[in-house]
Amino acid sequence: MAGTPVQVTGTVLTTRRVDAYHALTVVAPGIAERYRPGHFVSVAVGGAHTSMVTRRAFSIHDVKADYGGTVELVFTTGGPGTAWLAERRARDTLDLVGPLGRPFPLPRDPAHCVLVGAEYGSAVLFPLADALLARGCRVDFVLGAAGAERVFGAMRARRMAETTTLTTEDGSLGLRGKVTDALPSVIADTRADVVYACAPMETLRAVTAVAMEFDIPVQVAVEESMACGIGVCMTCVLPVIGDDGVTRMVRACAEGPVFRGERVRFEDVGTIPFDALGAPGGGARHVS
Repeated sequence: MAGTPVQVTGTVLTTRRVDAYHALTVVAPGIAERYRPGHFVSVAVGGAHTSMVTRRAFSIHDVKADYGGTVELVFTTGGPGTAWLAERRARDTLDLVGPLGRPFPLPRDPAHCVLVGAEYGSAVLFPLADALLARGCRVDFVLGAAGAERVFGAMRARRMAETTTLTTEDGSLGLRGKVTDALPSVIADTRADVVYACAPMETLRAVTAVAMEFDIPVQVAVEESMACGIGVCMTCVLPVIGDDGVTRMVRACAEGPVFRGERVRFEDVGTIPFDALGAPGGGARHVS
């Protein structure tokens, strides 16, 4: 049953603002009991008579046993769909499908784990941190954003982790700069065994490069637009190198959203590389 998606009509329990973001807690027992850190849900937006026919994908920030099982979504308004969702109130209902996607793999043995998040991408890392701590892992956070109001979860991170490093590009909170500016020293100081990250694609590309310099594995949850969330529409494909060295265009919603960072061809995201399987030069083995 774990991970098997279901479609549910969930009742909004609470709505709140968290700095620059909206947080919506929805009663959704069928999804909550199947959830693993890294899973996401797709939500129908606009109401019964809307012209917005595609769903919106949201990472899950928190899961609780209350009311049989609740999930909390954290998001920012970027268009009519998320604007509609931000207007929902307690006792409104939402059509959700989930849990969807491939969750984060967890270490078999206790490990030193650095969790890197930027903007609201940080939200997905907190249930992951809970799962890692339950396995006896050490957890250290590196969280950042453009400004202080967009850094998500700083207080919670400080309560959970051995260390929490905050960065802002404008210097309004923590260190001035990006999360990747602080990441090398955190990896070195904590003797990290693995890096987990969720952030915009350019940040994930830079995080992966840092982890590769230290020769440690990195698991990234990519932020790609997903229209269906179940692997049908092919709007979220990106080039990923397989175990056989061959690049394939894979679906972030079905084969991801979590990937091994060094396997994602970040420089080619948004394109179909000539050597991808099915392209004119397709099937060529990728040499790093």
